[in-house]
Amino acid sequence: MGKDVIIACDFATGKETLDFLGGFKGRKPFVKIGMELFYAEGPDIVRKIKAGGNRIFLDLKLHDIPNTVRKAMARLSGLGVDVTNLHAAGPSNMMKAALEGLTGPDGRRPLLIAVTQLTSTDQETMENELLIREPMENVVMHYALNARNAGLDGVVCSPLEAAAVHGVCGSSFITVTPGVRFADGDKGDQKRVMTPSQAAAAGSDYIVMGRPITAAADPVEAYERAVRDFVGEG
Repeated sequence: MGKDVIIACDFATGKETLDFLGGFKGRKPFVKIGMELFYAEGPDIVRKIKAGGNRIFLDLKLHDIPNTVRKAMARLSGLGVDVTNLHAAGPSNMMKAALEGLTGPDGRRPLLIAVTQLTSTDQETMENELLIREPMENVVMHYALNARNAGLDGVVCSPLEAAAVHGVCGSSFITVTPGVRFADGDKGDQKRVMTPSQAAAAGSDYIVMGRPITAAADPVEAYERAVRDFVGEG
């Protein structure tokens, strides 16, 4: 897997999603399927999109006791997704159980990454509502190290933290960064944000963009703009 833009397909129905992807006319962007779409359509929508040739990041953010996570990941591994995730707030035995569940008899598995702190969470929210008093960067680095030590492939973090994650976990440890918006766009509910070109300079391996692409007047053009800004090609 190389540096890429991942489109967050946060649509309410499978039809909307497939119609959206049909507008790319042969190009197969990397897509993220999240809770809204998965809970509405179930695993069949994952199979349909995968059969169409798209790479898939299945973003369900599992967080439960290790045995439950192991069994759930075993089910998800059969869908053929490329990346899936869990919450890094869970302990290392949960993360290791997830890896066990994802790994097939042949030893192959999707990449597994851990969500550090959501990009809608800022320092004030973390301190006042989650009662985590450490600075945001310290928390993210600690969670990232826990994930690496448990054998995971990377983390979801803000692009503001991507370089520091690579600094403590190594350059091969993947950073997938939501909270990316065009400079002339609306930040929405994101608080820790960068533009695609800023995220590239900060060391993000993959950026996730939803509404700036899916709600654009011309989604294909918006996607190509993001690729140009982030990867340097159209």
